[in-house]
Amino acid sequence: MRRVRRRCGEGLLLALLAALPARAQDVPDLVPRGPAPSGIRTPLPPPVPATPETAPLTLGAVLTSEAKPIRGGLTWRIYEDRTEAGRPAILARSDEAQPTFRLPPGTYLANVTYGFVSTSKRVALAPAGLAERITVNAGALRLAGAVGDVRIPGNQLAFAVFVPIGNNPEGRLVRDGLRAGDLVRLPEGTYHVVSTWGDSNAIQRADLKVENGRITDATLNHRAATVTLKLVAAPGTEAFAGTSFTVLTPGGDTIREAIGAFPQVTLAEGEYQLIARHDGKVYTQDFKVESGLDRDIEAIAKDP
Repeated sequence: MRRVRRRCGEGLLLALLAALPARAQDVPDLVPRGPAPSGIRTPLPPPVPATPETAPLTLGAVLTSEAKPIRGGLTWRIYEDRTEAGRPAILARSDEAQPTFRLPPGTYLANVTYGFVSTSKRVALAPAGLAERITVNAGALRLAGAVGDVRIPGNQLAFAVFVPIGNNPEGRLVRDGLRAGDLVRLPEGTYHVVSTWGDSNAIQRADLKVENGRITDATLNHRAATVTLKLVAAPGTEAFAGTSFTVLTPGGDTIREAIGAFPQVTLAEGEYQLIARHDGKVYTQDFKVESGLDRDIEAIAKDP
C-alpha cells in the first residue's frame, strides 16, 4: 500500500513539471524586472480648468431725439462691474458702430464715447445673450468764417472751443486747431468759440449753444483784411527783396513781424504803423485797415 501511494505521488509531481514552460523567458513578467530608464516617474499634467460658457452682447447707440442708430465715430468699452473703490478693469473694446462681444453671463458696465460725449450703462448679460441700445445725449458744432458776404477759405481759419467757467468765457479748453467744416460732437450746453484768421490779430469770438440731437452751424463774421507789405523806391515800383517788416499798433505794441519782398498779413480793421528795415536803414509808414478791403501797403525808401 505504501509503494502504491509513493508511485502516485511521483506521477503527480512529474505531471506538474511537464506543465511548466521549457524556458525561463517564456514565463510572463508579472512584476517589472528593473527601474524605468530615467529612474523618475513623469508627473501627470494638471487638469485643464473648464472654460465658462459665453453669451453674445450686442450694443448700439442713438442720439437723444433720433431713432436712427449712430453709424460711426463711436468707441465702446466693456468694464467689469465692481462696487468697491478703484478703477474697474477694461474687459473688451471696439470701434465698430454695433459691436458684438462674447462674455460670460453676468453684469457689466458698457461705456460708449461719441466725440466729447461719454455715456455708461449697466447691463445684465443672460446666458441667451443681450442686445442693448444706449441713448447718447449729444449735439454737434460746425464752424465757418466770412468777411461780409464773402466766405473765408477754410485753410486760413483756426477755431478753438471753450467751456465758460464763472465770468471767464475761456474757462476750459475743449478743442483747438479746428478747421472750417469740422464736425465737433459735444454735450448739450453753451460754448465760447474763438476764430482766428491768419496768424496775427484777426480774431472773432462768439457764444454758441449746442442742443441734443442737432448740428449747430455757425459762421463767425470777421472785420479784417489781408494787406501786402512792400518797401519801394516810389509808389507802384518794384519791391525791395530781403526787407524786414514790423507792424505796430498806435500804442507801440508789435502785431506781426515778417521778412521778404512782399509778405502778406491779415489784420483786424484799425490803424497801424509799418516799420521797414533794409540795408541798415529804417523807413516808416502809417496805414489803416478797412474790413474786407485787401490792398498793398507801401513804405517809401526815401531818405529824410
